[in-house]
Amino acid sequence: MGRLRVLVLGPDCNPEGISIPYVTYSHAAALSQLHDVSLVIRSTVEEPVRRAKASFRSIEVVRMPWLERIYAWGFRRIFKSNFASQAVTAFGYPFALAFEWRAWRQLRQRILAGEFDVVLRVVPMTAVLPSPFAFFLRKGPVPFVIGPINGGLPFVEGFSQAAGQREWISSLRNLYRFLPFARSTYRNATAIIAASSQTYAEFSEYSDKLFFVPEPGFGRSLCSGDTRPPEPSTKLDLIFVGGLIPCKACDLGLRAAAPLLRTGLARFTILGDGPERNNLEQLVKSLDIEEAVNFCGWVSHAEVLNRLRSADVMVFPSVRDFGAGVVFEA
Repeated sequence: MGRLRVLVLGPDCNPEGISIPYVTYSHAAALSQLHDVSLVIRSTVEEPVRRAKASFRSIEVVRMPWLERIYAWGFRRIFKSNFASQAVTAFGYPFALAFEWRAWRQLRQRILAGEFDVVLRVVPMTAVLPSPFAFFLRKGPVPFVIGPINGGLPFVEGFSQAAGQREWISSLRNLYRFLPFARSTYRNATAIIAASSQTYAEFSEYSDKLFFVPEPGFGRSLCSGDTRPPEPSTKLDLIFVGGLIPCKACDLGLRAAAPLLRTGLARFTILGDGPERNNLEQLVKSLDIEEAVNFCGWVSHAEVLNRLRSADVMVFPSVRDFGAGVVFEA
């Protein structure tokens, strides 16, 4: 089979971002090595996407300045920039529909003229945000594929960290099936890519077009040798990478390592930030391990990889996680 002309809907793909924006950009960039990819993005991520210089056939920018300002204001002022909040997903629903509607209007003539062989939506990755494109393409002329999609992982019982992540809106998740375009998205999709066994089970009724492809991956170009010194250090170098949110359970890692940290046998580096940072800083003080713990905040992806290469142990105490791409990176 020759190279396909793929139109990829990735509004938030961002090579300089974290979590889903970075993962989905990596999916799109990897796909561009095999096929001719036209990536459709928001104007807010245009600059980092162009800076990355991936081999996309074209970068199609959908500009919605007023809507983007409203979303940015709400995310910052209402949700305090908490990207892990499930309420943020619900808040983003009308903006996701607006993006695809504008993208359809912008690209409709080219799609109908046969410029593309397939349309793939990689963002939003959550299964609860439907895609109008599935409805627009229900009669062709090209197939619509959605995925990898994720979500719906049950909350682990017995962990306060999981309970701290649960929100009132969690109990309303299944109501997404009644939202506009929700049913037509999966009914009209030519193929559905599930990124976890949980999501695969949720969409089992579409088993004839359902494919299981785990979300995490790692580019070969990022692989390099161990940079730890040949002689072992007198201190064990522990590292945590991730958002500081309850379910990542960084506090469990700190409590477990506290005896080593207090006696000077280890040091603990935390790469990441989030709403739990203040609580974690207070925990560090209460455990009397301030001298051995370093909060670095958000750092570049390149810096994360450098730190991982030089560390002795990656601490991953998460109690609820879908992809855990950082495990691959470590």
